[in-house]
Amino acid sequence: MDEQLIAAALAAREKSYCPYSGFSVGAALMGVSGKIYTGCNVECASYPAGNCAERTVFCKAVSEGEQKFLAIAVAGGSVGRSVTEYCPPCGICRQIMREFADPEEFRIVLTDGKNQKSYLLKELLPESFGPDHLEGGCP
Repeated sequence: MDEQLIAAALAAREKSYCPYSGFSVGAALMGVSGKIYTGCNVECASYPAGNCAERTVFCKAVSEGEQKFLAIAVAGGSVGRSVTEYCPPCGICRQIMREFADPEEFRIVLTDGKNQKSYLLKELLPESFGPDHLEGGCP
């Protein structure tokens, strides 16, 4: 499964719109249905209005009806160059992941183009705040 997700993330990276940073990112997200969704980063001249690849793919998948996810692969690097470093998700993207995934089970797979690392969401977002906190009120 990881190799399939990484390949999809690398392909999604090719569609990135990043004329300002020159840093293209692709993400591939697997829903509990087994379907794989892809997304890329989309920049905007008004920088805060841009969107990370991870948030793009979550919004795309949710808009298509899936709301629970198993894993995501992320690949990023300079435009026109092969991926050579790991590209971990930013804090905002980690929080979006927490909204739709179980931190004990959701895996984040990163590649440097040759190797891969895999983390559970709870490792990259410890002591997180999520939907379960709002069901019965904050502790």
